[in-house]
Amino acid sequence: MQPPVLQVAEASPAYAPPPVRRSRAPIRETRVNGQPAFVLHSYPYKETSLIVDLFTRDHGRIAVVAKGAKRPLSKLRGVLQTFQPLSVSWSGKSELRTLIDAEWVGGMLPIERTALLCGFYLNELLVKLLARDDAHRALFDHYVSTLNELAHDEPAQIVLRKFERALLKETGVAANLGRSTGTREAVDPGERYVVDPERGAREASMSDVWPVVSGKTLLDMEREDYADPVTQSQSKQLMRFLLAHQLNGAPLNTRQILIDLMQL
Repeated sequence: MQPPVLQVAEASPAYAPPPVRRSRAPIRETRVNGQPAFVLHSYPYKETSLIVDLFTRDHGRIAVVAKGAKRPLSKLRGVLQTFQPLSVSWSGKSELRTLIDAEWVGGMLPIERTALLCGFYLNELLVKLLARDDAHRALFDHYVSTLNELAHDEPAQIVLRKFERALLKETGVAANLGRSTGTREAVDPGERYVVDPERGAREASMSDVWPVVSGKTLLDMEREDYADPVTQSQSKQLMRFLLAHQLNGAPLNTRQILIDLMQL
């Protein structure tokens, strides 16, 4: 299966645009200028326009209408592409703002081949797990770093695990993996644990159906140390379980493509 060719953002993989989380209100700004942003997803709006989901540094995930962006001579047509650092300006107080301008900033290598699919996976996670109008500056910076790592051919499994963990931390649903909720003591590297999505790590029992991981894996994940192949394998299963819980079982289309291609 050939990875998709990078085109205007509307050609990104077909995952469902409606977000899982509610947006925050009220929205006060009427005009924002020169905001760092990335296109997460877009889809057609009327005959010549697009609805674009943006991830911005200071305003979080927002939706804008890009009027006339589908016209052949539109400046926006060549700019609103995924994984390209942009400077965007918009106006409006409703949940759907109006895009005024978007400029390519540059300074990042393009991502290609399998790394491109990894990028679409990151975008799908952000669309489905981030509430609109909820700023996550640290996560935005982590997203930029992750795209750079993918562009420089860093190991995809490790890059994705770090981002998944950062996303859950930033959205406030990731517990401390270094301490057991059962004993209130530090995790023992030699013991076996499960992670309750709502409470955190606890000692595993024979009746557990959740993924069982070693204490060492949990401690490695806290340190962002994925050098151990066992940590890589166990953390993959654990993060898949935790993300599925946060998504209420909704499938991730890009993850399935990645699983089919390279078992990420």
